[in-house]
Amino acid sequence: MTPVSNTGFNIAMSHVSKIAEMSKNQQKIEGQIVMDLISAASAPAPSAAPQPVGNIGQNINTTA
Repeated sequence: MTPVSNTGFNIAMSHVSKIAEMSKNQQKIEGQIVMDLISAASAPAPSAAPQPVGNIGQNINTTA
């Protein structure tokens, strides 16, 4: 191999390595964002839901 082609190969490999590193970092950031969204979207405690008042809407007419 000539020194010129070897240098070009080394530069190309350096770029590939840098791109792979940037991609890995981006995936880590996106994964953390997803985990934050999942934890923020947790369901509220059942006791926080209001209790029904009276019987309106609790009887369903099934003979219609």
